[in-house]
Amino acid sequence: MNRKITEQESRFRHLEQMSVAELLAHINEEDAGVADAVKLAIPQIEALVEAIEPRMKRGGRLFYVGAGTSGRMGVLDASELPPTFGVPDSWVVGIIAGGDCALRHAVEKAEDDAGQGWRDLMAYHPTADDTVLGIAASGTTPYVVGAVSQARKKNMLTGCITSNPDTPLAAVSDYPIETIVGPEFITGSSRMKSGTAQKMVLNMISTSLMIRLGRVRDNRMVNMQLTSTKLVDRGVRMLQELLGLDYEEAKRRLLEAGSVNDALKKTN
Repeated sequence: MNRKITEQESRFRHLEQMSVAELLAHINEEDAGVADAVKLAIPQIEALVEAIEPRMKRGGRLFYVGAGTSGRMGVLDASELPPTFGVPDSWVVGIIAGGDCALRHAVEKAEDDAGQGWRDLMAYHPTADDTVLGIAASGTTPYVVGAVSQARKKNMLTGCITSNPDTPLAAVSDYPIETIVGPEFITGSSRMKSGTAQKMVLNMISTSLMIRLGRVRDNRMVNMQLTSTKLVDRGVRMLQELLGLDYEEAKRRLLEAGSVNDALKKTN
């Protein structure tokens, strides 16, 4: 059996003998190809987003399921959506093998349990309108493959993000996304290029969905949570531009309404 691309030998040798400048230049050189790999996968990403959109409009949720770095990427993307787009944290949920503890600490063998991913999903009482997106650079992680496989059997929409072609995870996914970034700078360290590709694809999926679900006006985050002075100021300036108000009046309306979008609704 051929070794997975994510496990193939780095094209660089004797890293410990390189200067800091050489290390940084070569890492950057490797990273430069990630966007091209993601670009090639845009048709796959498009198909998945278009399949998810009507389900979320019916009240379906999007679940990210992963282990290790892949799981952390999913939890990160999911956790950024409520403050950015003002959506409930139940709309997009990140699930990581080993639970929240695994966000900071490696949980031994958590990714090897093929049944635990589905059991973790069951805690959310999934329905046929929900989508499960498995994230695994290798495309073979038992925790992720098991969860996606079971979800598909339950007639849920399934997708995945992998860095290898023709994997077991892709085989159980309705919409596989394959970002073939090549061997890592440090052999097998998929927290590097593979992790970067995952972050890019997740941003593309969730941002596109939030726009399609009406959480953006023009190019503005009009539903963002006002959780800091910076964000309040940003919201005030949006209202000033859109409504021609002075700063204090715009701030009063914003704080009274709770979001830029709600403040705009009150003027219509």
